[in-house]
Amino acid sequence: MGDSDKAGRWQAEAISGFTRSELFDRTFQEGMDLVEETAAYLDGTGRQDSKLLSRAAALAYASESMRLTTRLMQVASWLLVQRAVREGDMAPEAALDASYRLGAEAEADPGGSLDSLPTPFAALVDRSERLFERVRHLDMRMYVENPAEGEQAHPVLSQIERLKDAFGS
Repeated sequence: MGDSDKAGRWQAEAISGFTRSELFDRTFQEGMDLVEETAAYLDGTGRQDSKLLSRAAALAYASESMRLTTRLMQVASWLLVQRAVREGDMAPEAALDASYRLGAEAEADPGGSLDSLPTPFAALVDRSERLFERVRHLDMRMYVENPAEGEQAHPVLSQIERLKDAFGS
């Protein structure tokens, strides 16, 4: 079996294992809940809160809300791909396509500060950034990081490979 076949098989096993895990269940629920909570805030209380802001703060609010929604849509999209793998609607190998990777996060305004923005909004931004970083880490571990030649990236899968090689299955 070639190195690229082994790497692809390792990734497919890692993806399948993750999508069946409690970590995936918790991350998926947290992501979808945060999307709903953010949408409710931005369409409700957030509209009233933004009307009370100064011109500069309102501009920062609009800019940050665009980054917030983009960040959450990237996370939600990534999580939905993982769920499609879990439910058998997508093969793990298909999920390896680069188009399903988590995109780069929009850079924050270097002069911007959340201090002048409504506290509930700033909390949503903070939670979304932390979730994005966790999902980015998972994405990198499962899809992007390639094991060095002759080495498995995951120690358990490495041991499974050795057992399969030893027993010929």
